[in-house]
Amino acid sequence: MGAFDLTPGDVGVDNGIKTSTDARFYSISAPLSTEVNNNGKDLVVSFSVRHDQNLDCGGAYIKLIAPGFDQKKFSGDDKYGIMFGPDMCGTSTRKTHVILTDKKGKNLLTKKSVRMESDHATHVYTLILSKDNTYEVQIDGTKAESGSLYDDFDFLLPKTIKDPAQKKPSDWVDNAEMPDPSEVKPAGYDDVPAKIPDSNAKKPEDWDDEEDGEWVAPQVDNPEYKGPWKAKSIPNPAYKGPWVHPEIANPDFVDDATVHNVCNPCSHVGFELWQVKAGTIFDDIIVADSLTEVEAFIATTSKAKASKEVAKREERDAAEKKAQEEAAAAAKAAADSKKEEEADNKDEDEEL
Repeated sequence: MGAFDLTPGDVGVDNGIKTSTDARFYSISAPLSTEVNNNGKDLVVSFSVRHDQNLDCGGAYIKLIAPGFDQKKFSGDDKYGIMFGPDMCGTSTRKTHVILTDKKGKNLLTKKSVRMESDHATHVYTLILSKDNTYEVQIDGTKAESGSLYDDFDFLLPKTIKDPAQKKPSDWVDNAEMPDPSEVKPAGYDDVPAKIPDSNAKKPEDWDDEEDGEWVAPQVDNPEYKGPWKAKSIPNPAYKGPWVHPEIANPDFVDDATVHNVCNPCSHVGFELWQVKAGTIFDDIIVADSLTEVEAFIATTSKAKASKEVAKREERDAAEKKAQEEAAAAAKAAADSKKEEEADNKDEDEEL
C-alpha cells in the first residue's frame, strides 16, 4: 500500500493529500460530519485534483461510502453510493467516472463518456445529483456532461420487451433485391480462365530442360476474366421490409421516482485507488445538499488558490529554465577552455 503525504506539492498554496510512491494501491477515508441520506434532496460532491506528475496511468476518483466498513481495511470490496472523478491509463482509459449504486447494491456506470483533465493545473470536479432524477458533471465550474438518471444509467428495467410469443414468419421476405430471372449466363462464360501464361516471359538462357525440367511461363491475371457469373439484381416484388419484433409491456418493470437516492445513507468520503505513477494531490472536499453552498466553498478554496499556483508554476519554470541555461553555458565554457588548453599543449609540442 502507498502512503499519502500531506504537502502543497510543487506549486501548491496549502496542503493537500498526495500519492507518494509509484505502482501502489492507496486507501484513505474520513467520516462526514453527518451521515447523508439524499432521498428527496439534491446531493453535491466536489473536490480538487492536481497532477504534479506526468500522469500516464492512475485513478483520481472519490467515493461516498456506506457505513459499517472497517476504515483500516477500506478497499474496493466496500459498498459505496458514489464513485466519481478522473481516471486515466494510456489511451484506452481517459475519462471522468460517474458510478452510482442502486438500491440492490449494483454499481451502475454512466453510458456517456465524460472528459477529464490531465495537465498540471488544479481542477475542480463537481457532481450534482438532483432530486428530479437528473445529474450534471462540472469541471472547473463548467458543465462537462448532464442528463437523466433514467436514460444514462440502468436503474430500471426496460418498460417494454420483445414479445416472446412472436417470431419472424418463415415466409417473411427481407431481401430488398433479387437476381433477375430473365438473365442467362452467356455461352462459354466459364471457359475464360482467371490466369493465363505471361506472354512477355522468356525462358532463361541458362535454363536446362534435362536438369530443370520443362520450362513453363509464369501465370498472370487474365484481363478477359470477369469473375464468377451472377445475374444482375432487380427489386424484389415480394420484399416486405425489415421485420420488427413486436413489443409488449415488461411485466417485471417497476417504476421508481427516487433513483437519485444513492446515499441511503453514506457516512464517509474516501480515496481507494491504483496509481502507476504517483504524484496526484487531492484537496477541497465538500459534500452538501446545496450547489450554492458548494460554489461559495470553491470560491474561497480552489478558485482563490488558482492564480497563486499559476504564478508559482511560472516562477518555478523560469528558475528551471535559468538553471538549465546556466548549466549549458558552464558546460560550453568548460569545453572551450579544454580546447584552448589542448591547442596550447599542441603548440608547445610543435616547438619542442
